[in-house]
Amino acid sequence: MALDGIFIYSILEELKCELLGGRIEKVNQPEKDEILLTMKNNRKNYKLSISSSPIYPKIHITDKNKPNPLQPPMFCMVLRKYLNSSKLINIRQLDTDRVVFLDFESSDELGFNSIYTLIVEIMGRHSNITLIRQRDNLIMDSIKHITPEINTVRSLFPGIKYIFPPTSNKLNPFRFSKNEFKTFIQNRIKYIDKKFFSSTFTGVSSSYSKELFHRLEELNLSETLNVFDETSATILYGFSNKIFNKLKNHEFSFVSYKKGSVVKDFYCDNLTYLDGYKENLYSSPSKLVEEFYFEKDKADRLNNRSSDLQKLVNINLDRCHKKINILNQNIKDALDKDVYRICGELLTSNIYKIKKGLSHIKVQNYYNNNEYLDIKLDENKTPSENIQHYFKKYNKLKKTKKAASEQLSMANEELEYLNSVITNIKNLDNYEDIEEIKRELMATGYIKLKKSNSRNKSRVSKPMKFLSSDGIEIYVGKNNLQNDYLTLKFADKRDIWLHTKKIPGSHVIIKNFGTVPDKTLEEAAMLAAYYSKAKGSSKVAVDYTSIKNIHKPNGAKPGMVIYYTNKTLYVDSSMPSIEQIE
Repeated sequence: MALDGIFIYSILEELKCELLGGRIEKVNQPEKDEILLTMKNNRKNYKLSISSSPIYPKIHITDKNKPNPLQPPMFCMVLRKYLNSSKLINIRQLDTDRVVFLDFESSDELGFNSIYTLIVEIMGRHSNITLIRQRDNLIMDSIKHITPEINTVRSLFPGIKYIFPPTSNKLNPFRFSKNEFKTFIQNRIKYIDKKFFSSTFTGVSSSYSKELFHRLEELNLSETLNVFDETSATILYGFSNKIFNKLKNHEFSFVSYKKGSVVKDFYCDNLTYLDGYKENLYSSPSKLVEEFYFEKDKADRLNNRSSDLQKLVNINLDRCHKKINILNQNIKDALDKDVYRICGELLTSNIYKIKKGLSHIKVQNYYNNNEYLDIKLDENKTPSENIQHYFKKYNKLKKTKKAASEQLSMANEELEYLNSVITNIKNLDNYEDIEEIKRELMATGYIKLKKSNSRNKSRVSKPMKFLSSDGIEIYVGKNNLQNDYLTLKFADKRDIWLHTKKIPGSHVIIKNFGTVPDKTLEEAAMLAAYYSKAKGSSKVAVDYTSIKNIHKPNGAKPGMVIYYTNKTLYVDSSMPSIEQIE
């Protein structure tokens, strides 16, 4: 799943067709390492997404919107200063390497035209976005400042000259002669393997190199070509030239390969070595990249933003598990309390036999067929004190069992609540949901409430709303505050309530204006399973009942309810094919 130089070449061909000659209308920076350029060309608006993420660096046209920070970052302000209303006059690539140049023409304060180049380096953890002034190659700003302390070879920060990344000594796949090819493989390549093409040509990923080697194997050429002579060089040159000429002439096939719901790989050419995988065809590279990277990137960013909350909840979950283990041990120990009571009663009935200084005494146990029972005594205590010792031990264990049982019930309720919170965190959909869960944890005392002088109120997200295949509204809570709102305030007593059986998850409400069809009930149950801890499982038990049967106990934590007279459905936890309205 590498965005290599050849795939970038295919994206740039699309950008040239759609964006060249367009003007920038907006510049936004929704993430610290990502910018969004809104451009207008031929009376049509486009959004160009450029990311220097160390995990998912990319450049493509998008139709997705992301919320912007209240205060734009400095790099965003610099881009707005120099690129607003500028015209995109050229799109270039450094050979077939992963370095892209976007040339913009704009007018300065005095009305003189200047050309600024936005350089996008798509190189894994070294990815960066830099704006330079073309006439003197001066860096205006960079989205990631690289100082000599970070990299002694190459620096990127405002006010210095831009230095190109180290060049590759490999061949350009779109421009190489037979002599160059022959000399290269004779001097640098020892044998033909899966890495041959990525080791020989710039911009060829290991995945595509593996594909080309697979094609050689299918032609029964992989073994016969390991002796580098004139014949083998000619065959390899012809094979490589044919493949890369096809790509150079824009004969692309944008395909992704899935097994189940997991994307194995994607490329701008067919990957025949992935036999048995489901192929999905796309009309453009941007749509292919966006579909794959958007969900993965969003999930990673949400996970990073919510990492502190996850750590907090997991710490409290560990505390609950330890507390429950201790309480269970206390209850187990208290099961022997009646032994101490019996010893006390038997000693009382035989007090006349007890002499001070005895270490034990045998008495008849009239609770067990008058068998003799050996009872330990404290030599330094009087008979009365020994008797009181056993009765005190009995009373203490009796109280311990009662208190431990009460605390165990509370600890189990807290464990259930915290499991529901961690499930909600894993099902996060946007940054507002993180803030809402944070407010929930403040309300329940897990996060200390801080006084804030800010007048800005956080945006409150709404529960998810779906329309079933029968046209009936289904609502799903994204956190426990929303679960309480849906179940206790929003829903009518006739509405249907659904929740996974004994598994943390979202409350689901079906608006009931008559009879709920079985199809709608099944789709709502699938939503309840999908937004629960059982996500990814099959045959998940989902309880459902009328809202009138739901009750929230006094003092219960958010999202915690009890219910009765329910029925149960067993469904898969996949997302049903229905429309999400909100």
